[in-house]
Amino acid sequence: MSAVPAARPPVSVPELGPSLGRLIVPRRLAPPWVPVDDVREALATDVMTKAGAARRAAVAGDAAGAARLIGPGVWRDAWEHAVQRAAERVAAAIDGEIERAAWRVRMPRQRWQRWLLTPGERRAVGVRLALGGEPLGAALAVLDRAAERLGEDDAALEWQDALRLTARRLEAAWLALEEAVATERERWAPEWADIAAWRPSLWPVVLPWAPVAAALVWLGLLLGGYLPAPSWLAARLGF
Repeated sequence: MSAVPAARPPVSVPELGPSLGRLIVPRRLAPPWVPVDDVREALATDVMTKAGAARRAAVAGDAAGAARLIGPGVWRDAWEHAVQRAAERVAAAIDGEIERAAWRVRMPRQRWQRWLLTPGERRAVGVRLALGGEPLGAALAVLDRAAERLGEDDAALEWQDALRLTARRLEAAWLALEEAVATERERWAPEWADIAAWRPSLWPVVLPWAPVAAALVWLGLLLGGYLPAPSWLAARLGF
């Protein structure tokens, strides 16, 4: 008798919450310098929602649909959107610190506005925040290969492991982003210190009053007898 082939394990989407870890339940000593918890929560919600849709497709027997609904592109889009939102938040916070420091020292608007971030500097902030996502990219490549093999023996378990790995890498990418946010504060602190140390020039105040002050000193010396008075002034004052 020929051996009966073993049944392939059904395709199912694992519970990703434990693998997402601190992306769902943060554990930190102090809140981030820039409030980004809403961005973190939106990222976790997006992933969990897509996983739920993929799980329903898997239960209905649509393995290909499940793989598509929680595929590499879904994770990548969610991460890039979160990075963009966080970068915009950080750039706005940097500009806000510049403006507040300038107002405290009464720096003219035209002067402090030159300190605001340029479009290139804003893009650079986003690039630095995204650097922690490099391991996530490697995990997405693993997930992509596992999805292509879903029709093969034992491929379902490999795909599930790839999903858990991707979730852990997303958690690590987010933690790296939070560290990068703190680093941005250190990066721009010298700029804010330079603004705080600025003082307005006294020449616009001194120059208009210099002739008046010189005239008063001269008059005082005349009245005190330290300088001879001009004839026209002596006649008027009765010297």
